[in-house]
Amino acid sequence: MIESPGSLTMDIIDAPALIKVAKDHKLLTLFDNTWGAGVAIRPLDLGVDIVMQALTKYPVGHADALGGAVLTNSARLANKIAMCSEDWGISLSPDDAYAGLRGLRSLHLRLKQHEENGYKIARWFASRPEVDCVLHPGLESHPDHALWKRDFTGANGLFSLLLKETSNDQLDRFLEAMKLFGMGFSWGGYESLLIPCDDQLDRIEGDRIHERAGPLLRVHVGLEDPDDLIADLEQAFAAMHV
Repeated sequence: MIESPGSLTMDIIDAPALIKVAKDHKLLTLFDNTWGAGVAIRPLDLGVDIVMQALTKYPVGHADALGGAVLTNSARLANKIAMCSEDWGISLSPDDAYAGLRGLRSLHLRLKQHEENGYKIARWFASRPEVDCVLHPGLESHPDHALWKRDFTGANGLFSLLLKETSNDQLDRFLEAMKLFGMGFSWGGYESLLIPCDDQLDRIEGDRIHERAGPLLRVHVGLEDPDDLIADLEQAFAAMHV
């Protein structure tokens, strides 16, 4: 099971190498392509057996529908997936299906704007004294940037960052001061989100962020004017230091 980038730490997996090992041992590979949105990377072309992605995120694009997709280029696996879906009673409501088809019409255009806005905000965060490091695979500072550049054709608006050592009171003041950024996990809509994720993150010894002291924040940069978003973040950082 491959998720690349990782949902919180934004680690990039060397998917072709892992797929080769799996095939040598006759193991199926499954790739979560929610971040790639079916656009930024094509896992089936890399040799993955099954691709899954949340349609709830970028394909729908308006944070108003629930859905998912399972894809394969194997007729045998497709038949098994179809039988499983029928046995489990998996279905998509007509309204959610319509919302997904509606979102696909503008998916590529929206992703380009999310990517552009995301880079601008990520680079701005990297310049802030409160930030320890920005975890955005499209930035050259990311330790897996070479893998990302090899396998991906673009980015989007989702990335993470680690603050320097910050007290809970300071973090609360920062979060409560935000006006344009909402707080939520279901990213991929037109609105920007920012949420602390340490409660969902087990920092494993040997992990590249294990020794980092500050909290991890996951950011989704939406389609608002990035200058307005930066102004919102500037006043939130100011509130942190009061």
